[in-house]
Amino acid sequence: MESNKQQFQAKTVTLGISGASGAQYGLRLLSCLLAADCKVYLLLSRAAEVVIATETNIVLPPSGQENSLQQQQDFLSELYGAKEGQLTLFSREDWFSPVASGSSSPASMVICPASGGTLSSIASGASNNLIERAADVALKERRQLIVVPRETPYSEVHLENMLKLTKMGVVVLPASPGFYAKADTVEDLIDFIVARILDQLDLPQDLMPRWGES
Repeated sequence: MESNKQQFQAKTVTLGISGASGAQYGLRLLSCLLAADCKVYLLLSRAAEVVIATETNIVLPPSGQENSLQQQQDFLSELYGAKEGQLTLFSREDWFSPVASGSSSPASMVICPASGGTLSSIASGASNNLIERAADVALKERRQLIVVPRETPYSEVHLENMLKLTKMGVVVLPASPGFYAKADTVEDLIDFIVARILDQLDLPQDLMPRWGES
């Protein structure tokens, strides 16, 4: 049991939060990864900051100002109880960050939520920001990449991009919560998806029982 705990403490995950609706999924996942003693490299798009401000009561320190990146990192670390050095927030064009190179990027990356534009950029190999570059690195290094699209309805472009990514080995995990667990709250529906992501990452979770478990 102790060896498993050490393994989880050593796991590092890149978490990208893009500008699709559903910021709650990404933020809940962040809190769960930190609670599981994972080290997290966090990437926020500009649109994600707007969505967080629109969909949640979280007020991030404004970006684009002196020391704003450090302020956001400190704010999220305190909000979710991160240990010292457990959470690192990188700027959108930090090409010298570990996630920008295959020699040091983590074995797992999750983009939650993933906007249609982000799906398109990854599928076409664009690297216009650090989220896209980190995903490109995960693909070229044959590492685990999970994308959580939150859009409805899907256009033909969305479907083609998701099929293309699936053929590349990406796990496409739409934010489509099941109702068989008889959720009582919106938070329960969020936890349903976050639990499935944690399962894919092979991390322990007690948010939602697996099918057939009591």
